[in-house]
Amino acid sequence: MAKPILIKPIITEKMTRLTEEGRHYAFQVAKDANKIEIRKAVEERYPGVDIKEVRTMIVRGKRKRQMTRRGAVEGRKAAYKKAIVTLKSGEIDFFESV
Repeated sequence: MAKPILIKPIITEKMTRLTEEGRHYAFQVAKDANKIEIRKAVEERYPGVDIKEVRTMIVRGKRKRQMTRRGAVEGRKAAYKKAIVTLKSGEIDFFESV
């Protein structure tokens, strides 16, 4: 089976505001996915949407530290690729099946 392009939607306060103001939606996507593949995956997953633009970025993994009884434990959060999709028409409802 092929690796999925769209991993999960990114739902934060900022993205919720951008969705209401300008029809922007964010997704965590596969690292090797390009803009054309992301556009096709969104159109296939959410029929009835017309995509105006796809922007992508690599989000760096952040360093994390935690103090424990045995001392400091260091680690990293994983890096990922994020795509911001702008729609001409249509709407995406992430909570339709909840």
